[in-house]
Amino acid sequence: MFIRRLMRESAFLLARRDLAMFLEEHEEDLLHIFREEMQRLDDGIPEENLFIDIKIVPLGEMVLKAALRAMHRFLTGDVRAADLETTEEAAAGLAGS
Repeated sequence: MFIRRLMRESAFLLARRDLAMFLEEHEEDLLHIFREEMQRLDDGIPEENLFIDIKIVPLGEMVLKAALRAMHRFLTGDVRAADLETTEEAAAGLAGS
């Protein structure tokens, strides 16, 4: 496992500028997928939890997870909408209930 990780890290260091250029060239596609993930996040939070005692850290974590899912979907070519995971549980954590 260590050798695989070392090889992956080395390959990333060699390709990081190319990856940055690739992401820049495909920014619109990535934004489209990210908007879908954010819509899923928005759809999964019950209205009553939106303005009542929202915890900023869990909200930030949910947004970051949506961004990571969007990047993963983009990089793996999975453009279909993914299933809603645990947004309702996370929303309950935002409201502190």
